[in-house]
Amino acid sequence: MTAKPELVKHPLVTRDMTGPVLRLTLSNPPANALSIAMMKHLMAALEDARNDNAVKVIVIAAAGRVFSAGHDLKEMTAHRTDEDRGRKFFAKTMGMCSQLMQAVVTHPKPVIAEIDGLATAAGCQLVASCDLAICTDTSGFCTPGVNIGLFCSTPMVALSRNVHRKQAMEMLLTGETIDASTAREFGLVNRIVPKEYLHQVVQKYAEVIASKSPLVVKTGKEAFYRQAEMSLSEAYDYCAQVMVENMLYRDAEEGIGSFLDKRKPHWTGE
Repeated sequence: MTAKPELVKHPLVTRDMTGPVLRLTLSNPPANALSIAMMKHLMAALEDARNDNAVKVIVIAAAGRVFSAGHDLKEMTAHRTDEDRGRKFFAKTMGMCSQLMQAVVTHPKPVIAEIDGLATAAGCQLVASCDLAICTDTSGFCTPGVNIGLFCSTPMVALSRNVHRKQAMEMLLTGETIDASTAREFGLVNRIVPKEYLHQVVQKYAEVIASKSPLVVKTGKEAFYRQAEMSLSEAYDYCAQVMVENMLYRDAEEGIGSFLDKRKPHWTGE
């Protein structure tokens, strides 16, 4: 992939490819705040990967001890002196954040969050928005906006769609940090691993997923999020049709044939 010139000058998000796995690292420690610039760079990297056939899975990681502390409060506070007291800038920030989170969910490639440290507010929202999340046993998660007079309303969207309501409200109302074990219990993360094995485990997950038909994975991811917003009967009607279309894929024909023949499938993406 060819990075855009401005991304090379200001590598807020670094890009590394290992086989079919693209690693995007938030590289502005200590906070890795989701400033306007950081969000722009991350969205640009995701967009570049969208039609890059070499990329099968995306990992979002972070440099330093904090995965992401959420929005850059200093950046936002600086705009309180604007004529509108910052309304326009605040709207821009929240709107861009919403676009970023949706870009992760609607991305045709699976996105895995790799967390080693603290993920707060919009940083926690980013974790919740990813398809999978794997963290170290010393990681922590919180939506602390309520502590500073700013309820985490946009993080709430992703959080409430990934953990049970009571647990989501607990995090949102108390603002307290939950540890990795509690995050797994709540359903916010998939797995907890020791720090020294984090990268290895995430890479293994990514490689396993990357070995599947990219067309089928794309179809399945899209269907998963669409059916989740439907009623039970609507979801079954929709998913039944998805499976009919999926059965007509050449990759489904190849996959079923290779299973019956006891051989390794060869995916063509058709």
